[in-house]
Amino acid sequence: MSKRPMLTQREAATACGVSRTTIRRRREAGDLPGAVQDSAQGWLIPVDDLLAAGFRLNAPSPPDGTHSFSQTAGTVVDQEDVAALRAELEGVRQEHALAVAEAEHLRRQLVDRGEHIADLQRTLKALMPAPERPPQHRPPLTQSLTLASDRWPRPVTDPAGDR
Repeated sequence: MSKRPMLTQREAATACGVSRTTIRRRREAGDLPGAVQDSAQGWLIPVDDLLAAGFRLNAPSPPDGTHSFSQTAGTVVDQEDVAALRAELEGVRQEHALAVAEAEHLRRQLVDRGEHIADLQRTLKALMPAPERPPQHRPPLTQSLTLASDRWPRPVTDPAGDR
């Protein structure tokens, strides 16, 4: 058994700076497994269970209306801090939206410039002279020319002649 004392729900709530309802809910949820019911004092909660559940002992209780409680962690949250964090979050969201819009704009520019470069490359290719072909093997001109008379039969004439 623990050497630390056992507290009633009311004492535990006061010591942790939370409501009795919070202590009851956490006990019913099984977060305070060493809690026992006493016929004279009601529920008794071991201090070790409160610490294990994340409560802080001797936490200052908040003044009325300026703080709210986090029911799950048993901590005090300042409303001004919450408002400042929400404003900061909204600023970060706006910056993110601007960054996303700028990134999309830059992507469109990149695509447009890529298309423009492709057009310029096609134009340059069209303006370039055709590459010279290597000479093909052709027979010399003198051998390839034949006289027309060599291709057609000559008329036969009588050497004695018709004179």
